[in-house]
Amino acid sequence: MTTGTKPLRADAARNRDRLLAAAEQVFAERGLDAPLEEIARRAGVSIGTLYNHFRTRDDLFDAIFPARMAVLDAAAAKAVADPDAWAGFAAFTETLFALHAEDRGLNDALAQRVPLSPGVVEACHRCFRHIEDLVARAKQSGQLRDDFEVADYAALIWAMSQIIRESAGVAPQAWRRSLAFFLDGLRSGAAHPLPVPALTAKQLAAIMAAPPD
Repeated sequence: MTTGTKPLRADAARNRDRLLAAAEQVFAERGLDAPLEEIARRAGVSIGTLYNHFRTRDDLFDAIFPARMAVLDAAAAKAVADPDAWAGFAAFTETLFALHAEDRGLNDALAQRVPLSPGVVEACHRCFRHIEDLVARAKQSGQLRDDFEVADYAALIWAMSQIIRESAGVAPQAWRRSLAFFLDGLRSGAAHPLPVPALTAKQLAAIMAAPPD
């Protein structure tokens, strides 16, 4: 393994790999503002070793973010190839928010909840270019309401990211019900069965009583 043109020693390469694995876990669990000290602790190295490999938080996240975005790129390619434009649009949207639910760091990035590095910003822009294509296809097919715009999709991301954050600890699948409502509101025809039940009174009370992050 190399950094730039200089090969890493075997022990340094192992440390870097451990840091990347730990960063994936910690950012997914706690978001992009997670303490770097926690990443170093899980990797079993000092904070100094972390900074030797990654000078900034952005450098660390840039090293792990492309793999997550590659999943969205693949989902977008599959969606665009779907002969049913609405099915492709809906499938991509569900995949996007499933990744949000799995990875709080990705949630932070796509909802632009924290300042992002240029590399991550470009990856997010690429995601929105996929969304533009999917929205255009679904509108041209007559299945997506004509007044829905990509900016409306951005608002959907902001709303769903917050729903996912607020309910994850109590009802981690609750976002699917909200998304089903949103999607049904974007197309004509009969409503479809909802994938998960509504929050119970106990779950709702627990979410509302939780202190803010």
